[in-house]
Amino acid sequence: MTTYDWIVIGAGITGASLAYELSQQNFKVLLLEKDSPPDNATFYSYGGLAYWSGTDELTRSLGQQGIELHRHLSKELDADTEFRELDLVLTIDRQDDPETIAQNYDRFAVTPELLSVQDACILEPLLNPNAISGALKLPHGHIQAQKTTDAYVQAFVRNGGEIVYEQVVELLYEGERATGITTEINTYSGANTVVCAGGLSRSLLQKSGVTINNDFTYAQLITTPPADLELSTVIMPAVQQRFMLEAQHTVDSEIQPEPVILDPGAVQFMDGSLCMGQISSIGDSPEYDLATAEAKIRDRVGSVLPLLEDIPGTCHSCMVAFNRQGIALVGKIANATGLYLFSGFTSTLVYAPVLARRFAQAQQGTSDPVIEKLQLILNRA
Repeated sequence: MTTYDWIVIGAGITGASLAYELSQQNFKVLLLEKDSPPDNATFYSYGGLAYWSGTDELTRSLGQQGIELHRHLSKELDADTEFRELDLVLTIDRQDDPETIAQNYDRFAVTPELLSVQDACILEPLLNPNAISGALKLPHGHIQAQKTTDAYVQAFVRNGGEIVYEQVVELLYEGERATGITTEINTYSGANTVVCAGGLSRSLLQKSGVTINNDFTYAQLITTPPADLELSTVIMPAVQQRFMLEAQHTVDSEIQPEPVILDPGAVQFMDGSLCMGQISSIGDSPEYDLATAEAKIRDRVGSVLPLLEDIPGTCHSCMVAFNRQGIALVGKIANATGLYLFSGFTSTLVYAPVLARRFAQAQQGTSDPVIEKLQLILNRA
């Protein structure tokens, strides 16, 4: 039986970028993904690169590293990630005071430009001027997240990596050492195993008796085929309830029902297709069925972007990982030799590729203060 240097569980953007970077360091790597075609948070991602959102020295530095990496990633991977620089417009609800909302963004690495209703509608003609009191404008990067992930996987395979489409059901141990995994049909051995399974990471680890505060929301959103209209910017609300929902989530709230929130945003990809809205909830299962979720998303998005309300599309559901400890849960899991976690990111598309590179280089003995800091965060999770 082949013994791999690294087994990477999950081939979303986190697992794909990490598997590629490990293969770049000449490790023998196996990448496992349960779905083909994919059906995960990466596949339904807006693709935004919020490199402007750093609030301290670490996140500001990683944000700059992230945007620079993406600017050159298509060339490195020899595949088009559809990277572009695209304005982000954060709409301010009609009942909110623009100056007050703008002050909430003073802590970020880039200070947004406060736009009047008229200027916001000049920048984004599809906006409904009667639904907003103004908007914030920020420089933003954008990719097609699944094409970027596919590019990583293709480059990984060219490096000699192996990808298998099987669902992992159990982590294997000999004493306290992780020795590999079993899927529904096979067993694979590895010197190291890293869990990059997004919202499924927590349950997979729990099966092995490992408790980590790697949480997740259930998300619902609408995707459309190419549309005969042009959205000029990425639209999101200036007050994003999903981040507040995640920040306020506590251990006690796992018992008490939590609110279901809806952020009315939209983005158009280079092929003309759109992604719009996002309902988020924390609990055992989504409160809304997909038909109800679609109706609510269309109503809220349509109030801000009227031409999108009745556009043909399909509502989907996925799990989105997050954590309350820091920017990511990255590093070795305590009391389990050879078992690692790479999940729970904020600004996943910006931070994950950078941290994948730093993590992989650190496995060759290169000291990295960022990875060491994240290890301390993971130890507290």
